[in-house]
Amino acid sequence: MDDTFYMKRALELAKKGIGYTNPNPLVGAVIVKDGNIIGEGYHHSYGSAHAEIDAFSSAKQPVQDAVMYVNLEPCSHYGKTPPCVAAIVEKKIRKVVIAMKDPNPLVSGKGIAYLEKHGIEVVTGVLEEEARKLNEIFIKYITTKTPFCLLKTAMTLDGKIAAHTGDSKWITGEASRKAVHELRHRFSAIMVGIQTVLADDPLLTTRLENKKGRNPVRIIVDSRGRIPLEANVLQCDAETSTIIATTDQIMEKKKEAIEKKGAHVLILPSKDGKVSLKDLMRELGRLQIDSVLLEGGSTLNASALQEGIVDKVMAFIAPKILGGEKAKTPVGGQGKDFVRDAFLLENMRFEKSGEDILIEGDIRKEE
Repeated sequence: MDDTFYMKRALELAKKGIGYTNPNPLVGAVIVKDGNIIGEGYHHSYGSAHAEIDAFSSAKQPVQDAVMYVNLEPCSHYGKTPPCVAAIVEKKIRKVVIAMKDPNPLVSGKGIAYLEKHGIEVVTGVLEEEARKLNEIFIKYITTKTPFCLLKTAMTLDGKIAAHTGDSKWITGEASRKAVHELRHRFSAIMVGIQTVLADDPLLTTRLENKKGRNPVRIIVDSRGRIPLEANVLQCDAETSTIIATTDQIMEKKKEAIEKKGAHVLILPSKDGKVSLKDLMRELGRLQIDSVLLEGGSTLNASALQEGIVDKVMAFIAPKILGGEKAKTPVGGQGKDFVRDAFLLENMRFEKSGEDILIEGDIRKEE
């Protein structure tokens, strides 16, 4: 079997850590000797053993002269755990096959150099595209110190997110709603605007059938501090936390009352009377929030696109037609004046989601 076969296995193992390793990357490792897999592992959770060490722990026989496959360059620095490259050398691994270099500019290539310096053969670039897609959140966060932002929306075939009455349950089917809860499990934070809270009073938690999902940090963009104190998102406990992103327009008494509920209030610079989303992203990055799932209404979505914080779009499209001139669409605001100025998507992907269609693409960044 070729390197691709074993790297695919490493990538599958890495996916087992989804939702648990943030802000660390998703990493899987496979150890092969004499054509047989003798050990494999993955990074289970933030602060736990790295994939390489996990694979060594599972090895069924001595790993000397074996080949290790790992989807991300082994670390060469002390963090929550010792450097993996030292363990690889100590175990006398003969060859290491890597999908992609560590994107962290402070460490990129140093792990490879360490291995080669100690006589270990290194091969890179095997299934690199797949590896980069798997860790797109980590790549954005580690290189910019700001979160990866995914704009998720659900709409009818004619582009409506609700009827003209405001009713929106349910636009998409059960399969799509389940997929959204999987996203909530994966992303560190979920963000909505105050209008969504006032209209729907959502919980914004993760509900999965077969496993206990991790609740993302709930971020409410509320420029004037209008959130009701009895709102569901202000019911905070050990598993659910909330950040209210606001401006100096909030009343001090309201700020104190929100904080007494257990939520964290971030007072940020304003842009046209609203929270500056770019400043919010920088602050979230400092809080080690590596990813934001934007489930906003049309107003917040428009602001997010306009301020350039969106990295990817996922649109679930239901086989329904609502109509209505006043029925809301996913992106409101003033909009662009000309088609040539539209926000463009690239790297498009399409798939069925039950009866719905999922369209996914990256926002094309201006050069």
